Amino acid sequence: MKKVFIAVSLCLLLTTAKAQEKIDRKALVTRHNVNITKIDTLGSLSVGNGTFAFTVDATGLQTFPDYYQAGVPLGTQSEWGWDAVPNTENYKFEESLKNFQQNGRQVSYSVQQKSTEQVKNAVEYFRANAHRLQLGNLGFELYKKNGALAQPSDIKNIKQKLNVWTGEIESSFTFEGSPVKVWTASHQEKDAIGVKVVSDLIKKGQLKIRLRIPFPTMKWGDNGNLWKADLAHTSTLSNNEKNEAIIKHKMDSITYNIGLKWKGNATIAQKEAHYYLVTPKDNQFEFSCEFAPAYKGKMQTPDVAAIQSSSATGWEKFWKSGAAVDFSKCTDSRAFELERRVILSQYLTKLQCAGNEPPQETGLTYNSWYGKPHLEMHWWHGVHYPLWGRAALLEKSLPWYNKVYDNAKKIAVRQGYDGVRWQKMTDPDGNEAPSSIGALLIWQQPHFITYAELMYRDHKDKATLDLYKKRVFATADFMASFAYYDNEKKRYILGPGVIPAQERFKADETFNPTYELAYWNWALNTALEWKKRLGEPEVAKWKDVVAQLSKLPVQDNVYLATESATDSYTNPEYKTDHPSVFGTYGMLPETTLLDKTIMKNTFDLIWKTWSWKDTWGWDFPMTAMTAARLGMPDKAVDALFMNVQTNTYLVNGHNYQEGRLPIYLPGNGGVLTAVAMMCAGWDGTTEKNPGFPKDGKWDVKWEGLEKMF
Repeated sequence: MKKVFIAVSLCLLLTTAKAQEKIDRKALVTRHNVNITKIDTLGSLSVGNGTFAFTVDATGLQTFPDYYQAGVPLGTQSEWGWDAVPNTENYKFEESLKNFQQNGRQVSYSVQQKSTEQVKNAVEYFRANAHRLQLGNLGFELYKKNGALAQPSDIKNIKQKLNVWTGEIESSFTFEGSPVKVWTASHQEKDAIGVKVVSDLIKKGQLKIRLRIPFPTMKWGDNGNLWKADLAHTSTLSNNEKNEAIIKHKMDSITYNIGLKWKGNATIAQKEAHYYLVTPKDNQFEFSCEFAPAYKGKMQTPDVAAIQSSSATGWEKFWKSGAAVDFSKCTDSRAFELERRVILSQYLTKLQCAGNEPPQETGLTYNSWYGKPHLEMHWWHGVHYPLWGRAALLEKSLPWYNKVYDNAKKIAVRQGYDGVRWQKMTDPDGNEAPSSIGALLIWQQPHFITYAELMYRDHKDKATLDLYKKRVFATADFMASFAYYDNEKKRYILGPGVIPAQERFKADETFNPTYELAYWNWALNTALEWKKRLGEPEVAKWKDVVAQLSKLPVQDNVYLATESATDSYTNPEYKTDHPSVFGTYGMLPETTLLDKTIMKNTFDLIWKTWSWKDTWGWDFPMTAMTAARLGMPDKAVDALFMNVQTNTYLVNGHNYQEGRLPIYLPGNGGVLTAVAMMCAGWDGTTEKNPGFPKDGKWDVKWEGLEKMF
């Protein structure tokens, strides 16, 4: 009997030990180090720190920016790097405003118009200004023996590795038979990179370091390779000491410095305007380059040793914090690829989207939409952080909503609403950018309540409630006043004068989009709960809107995209873009408006009939989240692996959309949100890994994840 007791006890101990076994995070992360063996314009790699990113080609620097512009551009961008050209024509923002008939009154929106040349130019001015800058291009100037500059085809025997655990890139290649070894990393507190180069090409005079400052395009995109422009910018080389130099670049509304520091013998000289060459003398050369706004005092550019230490320490701290998910015990053939996407998406979102402001959809690599953030996308950029136990990385950006509060208030006042109307396409100061679609979107409005609620779940105290209540309540005030009470229908409606998240409907015809109705219900109920937590009186208007808000529109036992579109599933145009009905029970929990049977019918119809080739990267994670909530884990996994171009994940982990959007970070954030939900579940779930099939192939191990609403 004693032996049996000992055996049972030992078995229990072993079982407990196994259950408590920690994931080997370093092994998990490093098995997805990125390896590049050829010139691949879609294989660019980045280093950075959340507010700054530096993207390199196969040489380890930004040697071929013109060649890579057709892929993932070789950008250098920082959160602070914005410029605006002078408004010499005295354009007025009011010229972009257009009135829409909205429930018996005129409401003005800032939209793209071409009624006159003056109006057209005014609209374009306010769309393009401010614009995010490409701060500088830092690459090799490689000379052939005949004096000609190297072309991408001259780079041979490429072996490049991104060590995701340390944020370091090691590159090696040969040029005219001579080997070159390069090491690149970014400081984690300063916008600085460190570089080490080893090659006998240096002494031969065939390898130099080129620093070139591009002009801003002031167009939709900016790949950082506009070298000539009629702009009165100046670059000045100063502090040319033995091992240091500073280049001051003065633009329209910003002046910034580029600090260079090196170890060893080297000289620096200006080749052309905004074009500098560093010429090292020894076959081993290391240097650092820092980008910073101009300020009084000496620039303290860190050396390479400090950058290497900062990168390794900072990234190890990141990987050891928060959650981890290990798919190594899974036998499904897709598991390793899903793990790769999860690891590289964590790396990319931490590097590109963990700053003090909402990021743009292409992060800190290159401009899309003039470099401006889209606030409806902040959900996809940031909600995954709290779910992965890293709430502080989302929380960093939330003070920005205080900064832009007054501008958001002005929009609401101009349009005749209460509270604040959060911007859609905006800039660091919260200015509106004219947009014929963006100005009429409303699904960004409740997002702030989502963020605040996630922060409260992370630290449930009165201090959190007090910190966010002003913005939560002002958000709710707008939502309640935006809902229009229809005396004939005896209910509140949203619109007309609205474009849903599925951007396929005309604003002046559209009302009661399904996802937005559900979001209004959830967010106003959550705001009422905040009042209760604080012991404050409830707001009667909020409560009335919740009580009498329109039901989710149903036809033939499925949810319509909007109540106004009875042809939601027969008109081919309405079966493209985001299937945002899924947000109703995917991004959102079960609300009092939801019928899960109807939602299941809707899911089945959309799954079978949607034009999936006409969707975006975050649509697939959203679909997976809805499938998981509906108890269809097979479909959840299938959604993450749908064979559609916009669901492509490149060798560097980026979510590819199309030629002009080779990277799309909302897709990466979506993968992380979906996987967190599929593992940890949501409020009310007790099942382990509810979003993965129970076929024995998905033995998913995880630690540190938090449940979704």
